[in-house]
Amino acid sequence: MRRERLTRAVIAVFAWAVLTPAVAVAQEPIAGAGGSPGAWTDAWTGSIQGVYPVGYSVAQPGTPGPAGPGNTAPLLTAAFPDNQARNQTLRMIVHPNVAGTGWRIRLSNEFGTRPVTFGRAAAGRQSTGGNVAAGTNRALTFAGRRSVTVPAGRTVLSDPVAVPITDAASQRLAVSLHVTGASGPMTWHAAAFTTSYLAGPDTGDHTGDLADTAFPYSTTSWFFVSAVQAQRRDAATVVAFGDSITDGFFSTINGDDRWPDVLQRRLDQGRPGKRPISVVTEAIGGNMVTRIGRTPGGCTPCDGPPALDRLDRDVLDRPGVRVVILLEGINDLGGGGATAEQVITGYREIVRRVHARGIKIIGATLTPSAGTAFGLYGTPETDAKRRTINDFIRTGGLFDGVADFAAVTEDPANPGHLLPAFDTNSSAGGPGDHLHPNRAGFLAMAGAIDVAQLRSLV
Repeated sequence: MRRERLTRAVIAVFAWAVLTPAVAVAQEPIAGAGGSPGAWTDAWTGSIQGVYPVGYSVAQPGTPGPAGPGNTAPLLTAAFPDNQARNQTLRMIVHPNVAGTGWRIRLSNEFGTRPVTFGRAAAGRQSTGGNVAAGTNRALTFAGRRSVTVPAGRTVLSDPVAVPITDAASQRLAVSLHVTGASGPMTWHAAAFTTSYLAGPDTGDHTGDLADTAFPYSTTSWFFVSAVQAQRRDAATVVAFGDSITDGFFSTINGDDRWPDVLQRRLDQGRPGKRPISVVTEAIGGNMVTRIGRTPGGCTPCDGPPALDRLDRDVLDRPGVRVVILLEGINDLGGGGATAEQVITGYREIVRRVHARGIKIIGATLTPSAGTAFGLYGTPETDAKRRTINDFIRTGGLFDGVADFAAVTEDPANPGHLLPAFDTNSSAGGPGDHLHPNRAGFLAMAGAIDVAQLRSLV
């Protein structure tokens, strides 16, 4: 019976391929148990969260979006007048964390409602702005074909492509995607803290352009691109798994100064000839551990799938993962009104599933949020729950290590509050919101991680 089903499946795939010779669908392979790296490791990731424009973008150069909890992001009305791509090219800028020459690019239509066809795609090394360094732009193929159609709810992985990234600290990839026809609802990551570039609607294929003159619009979000994998057997991946504080809210645009970025630099220092470690960020603004959702008036769709539901996609099925650093729970308390025990129960499930794959996990204590004016974040009740959770992280014996972010960010003179030096907005300027640490705070958080212990876990 199993052989019969397999035979029917092979025939169906063959028939589909014969009828559609111009495009390919290359479904991404899943990593083996224990995160076996094989020849590939994630060098960059951007956790897909939902459909544009639902989400929390930062410094987006657009007009205010429609009112209501389901539409919080500014709209890129000039580039996407009807909230979809239409016969145009998107040039997404991403920063791999390890050097390499062979790359695979993952494209996602996970939250789309219709197939998206990329007529052409390319990857090259960014020079400045939306420009690509001469001699580095390479056409992407998918199962050997230049065009690929990604069904709704699916992802595809490109064939290997050779682009020289010799200095991971300073060089970035420009991934150019030509959307043929209309995309329908666009899968995205709202808060990229990196500037990418957009051609106008109905301007056609500019994936081969080195200059950025065809890309008059910019965005601080990533569309369709969700991962870049490096072809190398010697690297290991550490996943920073979290919410907006891990995603980098109140850090600086194009500054690479989220706490995972700073940790990457710490790991790179003084390690010539050592095994490279790639710290990738799988974080979503507003994300929660549990499935309880937002209190009335909040925007649950903005928060992305909860950690319990995206753990396989963003951690367990990624290649080369050796360690996870978990910083989540403050949104369950402040945005959803969860109890401390509900969050801890969620931690237990996450750790059980991570350990079942042979992966280690470090628990990070929740940073303070007293004084926050929205939701329940600033209440004494939330702070009491936060302290209960932090005590459990420190002493409960569940995690393989502890990153005590709370200890380095809390103001000893004003318990429950961020240190004043950390409570400003490095990205957009002005005062902070008492919830998100700024660049200085992220430097302190990354400094609180025991790098020697982390390396031993890898």
